[in-house]
Amino acid sequence: MGDIRLGEIESRFVELIWQREPIASGDLVLLCEQELNWKKSTTYTVLRRLCQKGILRNEDAVVTSRIKKQEYMARCSEQVLEDTFEGSLPRFVAAFMSRKKLSRKQIQEIQKLIDEYDA
Repeated sequence: MGDIRLGEIESRFVELIWQREPIASGDLVLLCEQELNWKKSTTYTVLRRLCQKGILRNEDAVVTSRIKKQEYMARCSEQVLEDTFEGSLPRFVAAFMSRKKLSRKQIQEIQKLIDEYDA
């Protein structure tokens, strides 16, 4: 699917859609005018770009996501691992833990995830 990373403005735009989908494109224009102070042309330009990236779909004037928020977040996390830690989750966790102490509850939650995955 290629690069699906979003800039700050694109992220805010997609978040509006994730929260309200499916949304009529006319309603999206009004929403973006209110929330982002955008003109109609800006909304449609960003929408077209994100449809070309494969993140959104605009069919019959109804906008929906092709990638749900959880999937997007997972893909971005995977990309950070690849770009920064050569794909190594243990290296990422070690780097994170070197700067921030985990609470007992966080450790238990992580252990539960590992145990469920390993089952």
